[in-house]
Amino acid sequence: MQTFSPSRVMDEIGQQRGVSGAQNIQKLRVIAKGGASGMNHLKEFIREVPDYPKPGILFYDLTTLLKNPIGFHSLVDNLCEHYAGQKVDAVVGIEARGFILAPALAYRLNAGFIPVRKPKKLPSKAVSVTYQLEYGTDTLEIHEDAIKPGQSVLLSDDLLATGGTAAATVELVRKLGGKVVGASFAVELTFLNGRAKLPGIDVFTMIQYDK
Repeated sequence: MQTFSPSRVMDEIGQQRGVSGAQNIQKLRVIAKGGASGMNHLKEFIREVPDYPKPGILFYDLTTLLKNPIGFHSLVDNLCEHYAGQKVDAVVGIEARGFILAPALAYRLNAGFIPVRKPKKLPSKAVSVTYQLEYGTDTLEIHEDAIKPGQSVLLSDDLLATGGTAAATVELVRKLGGKVVGASFAVELTFLNGRAKLPGIDVFTMIQYDK
C-alpha cells in the first residue's frame, strides 16, 4: 500500500498546473485510503507549541491543519467514512472546537447539528451536567428539546484527552433519551486513556499521540 505523506502530495500537486482543487482533494483521498493509521501522517500539518497554555505543556495546534484544504478535507472525509452506512440522526459538537468539525460531519452524514455549550450560552430551557476536572468542576448544557428519545447521536470534538468532557456529553445525550452511536475526534492523546471513560462506545480518532 502506498504511504500517505501530505508534503509529498502537495509537492506533486504543485507540479500539476491546471488541475482543479476538487481533483487535488480526490487524489489525496485515494492515496490516504486505508483508515486512521494512514492519517497519522496529518501530524505534518499540526503545529506543536511548547509551554502553552502553561509551562511544561506541549499544545497541538490544529488550526494549521484546518486551514489547509487538503488536510481538512481528508480529515473530514475519513471521519465520515468510519460511520458510513450507520444511522446518525444528529451530530453533537462540544464547545468550542467541536463546533468546527461537527457541522462538517453532520452535513456529510445527512444529519442535524446540535451544540453542547458552557452555562448560560443557550437561549432556551436547557439540561445540564456538572463534571469533575483535575482542579474543580465544569458544566455543560444542551437544549432540552435538542434530541428526541431514540435518536441516534454521534459526538464530535477536536481532541480526546482525559475523556471527562466527552463522558459528560454522553450523559447529556442519554438524559434526553438519545442513543450514542459513536464518539469522533480528530486527535487522541492515548497516554491519558480517555477511552476508559467512554465504555461501550465506538470511539474513533484519526491522529494519535502517545506522549
